[in-house]
Amino acid sequence: MDIDPRRLRVLLAVARTGGVLAAADELGITPSAVSQQLNKLEDETGHALVVRTPKGSVLTPAGLAVAEAGEEIERALSVARARIEGGATVAGVVRVGGFTSFVRTVVIPRLPEWRIRYPQLQIRIVEDDFPALVRMLRQRALDAVVVELDSTAVQHSLSAGMIEEPLLDEPWKLVVPAGALLSTENIDLGHLPLPWIGVESSAANAAVLGRLRQSTGARIETVHQYQETLTALALVAAGEGVAIIPTLALSGVSHDGVDVLDVPGLGTRRIVLRRFDRRRAASMPVDTVARLLRESAAAFDTRSAT
Repeated sequence: MDIDPRRLRVLLAVARTGGVLAAADELGITPSAVSQQLNKLEDETGHALVVRTPKGSVLTPAGLAVAEAGEEIERALSVARARIEGGATVAGVVRVGGFTSFVRTVVIPRLPEWRIRYPQLQIRIVEDDFPALVRMLRQRALDAVVVELDSTAVQHSLSAGMIEEPLLDEPWKLVVPAGALLSTENIDLGHLPLPWIGVESSAANAAVLGRLRQSTGARIETVHQYQETLTALALVAAGEGVAIIPTLALSGVSHDGVDVLDVPGLGTRRIVLRRFDRRRAASMPVDTVARLLRESAAAFDTRSAT
């Protein structure tokens, strides 16, 4: 099997963005060019790699295997790049904003390693909600922010000069009181026996509830309102209702008293990095931190998060 490794970048973009159009935007090429590269890669492997559905593009088992190989190459190149950068000192303070589950799970555990690799680079973390993070980025109070979006949400235009880089797509989970459902097969999201736990309106979870209202045609009423995942889990465990929670937020926390379920139709949460594109030497610390965040996100296995 003779594969042109340059085509793997296209397959990875489709896998991470969920579609040909989004992959074309990320790569800065036309959708037809993306399709052509995918077709050539399928010819080279002798297998179908992508299945196109009404909701986007999904990788086949063969596609996943090839994408994993692409990620290995990507990581190897990142290591080489880091070694090359070692010849030039990366120094400065980079202020990164983010939401709780990403900061706690993907960023903080890597900080000691990053300090060793870049002793003159200081990464300052600011945890806040979506509106505050975006506002601070526009005001240049932050150098980069990590934000969450429901994968089906309409993409709003970014501020002039702002760029967006995909970091991670992860499944939404349905969390219910332990033993509350007699069967976990063919769950009807529009007719659950318990109410929904409400979430703060700027959170991506809220967009999922709105989407379910439209897709199921049911009156989805909410009770309570939470900001922190631990609060939602406590409410669900107490039998107060059910909640939609992203995989990452469930990592490393107790699941006592709840059942965590995979349900078709919930979709995924899209995590992206936003920053301003500064094409000058002073941007090297921010570029380095952006790369470190991409590496850490790529290494996170959402399948083992729960």
